[in-house]
Amino acid sequence: MSNPTKDFFDDINFRSILDTIEGIYSSDASISTLLDFERVLDEADLYAFKNWELGELVDGPQVSKYTVSCIFMYPNKLMPNPKGGKRLTNLGCNVHFKKTTIKVPVKIESPFDYENGTHYPKMVKREVWLVRIEIPKELMNDVREGSIDLAGQTIDLEELDHAYEKDYDKDTEQGEGNTQGQMQGPAPGPGPGPSPGMGGAPGMMPSGGVMQ
Repeated sequence: MSNPTKDFFDDINFRSILDTIEGIYSSDASISTLLDFERVLDEADLYAFKNWELGELVDGPQVSKYTVSCIFMYPNKLMPNPKGGKRLTNLGCNVHFKKTTIKVPVKIESPFDYENGTHYPKMVKREVWLVRIEIPKELMNDVREGSIDLAGQTIDLEELDHAYEKDYDKDTEQGEGNTQGQMQGPAPGPGPGPSPGMGGAPGMMPSGGVMQ
């Protein structure tokens, strides 16, 4: 059983997201685990609920003795439907939500987009939803046989990028991209060009909230 007082989201930042992506692409075991993780989400019909397919993986898979967990990120205005999370908890999964901010590099369009005296882009805060899904290994093993991966599913990446850009534009108008927010809440992620990248999770909860 997960500890409700633990904040699983404290270590999520742009650097950690890049490390997660690099780790996945360099490990066949991680990809295999993510495929098994995905099968459970598919079997639960999670993607039938709004915005779940837009989630971007920012942490995981984290494998423990009895469970596998992943954290997914969503733009602030594209929070996944909480009813989808209920489908997972009914299967014995744990789902945590948090609304927070994360610093990401701005798109370089002029010299003013660099930090003074450096070749590094300026960082801007964006409000996002983070969703942690923890699935029992026993459930993943049960679903593995005879399940069908989501093949050929289309995700509108342009719509996803636009959602992040809208948050950035709002931040800029309020003063060089300083936005704040806090509360709680499957594909890999970000880079200096495209928006940070990642896959899905459920419902609105106060910070540290857990769906049961």
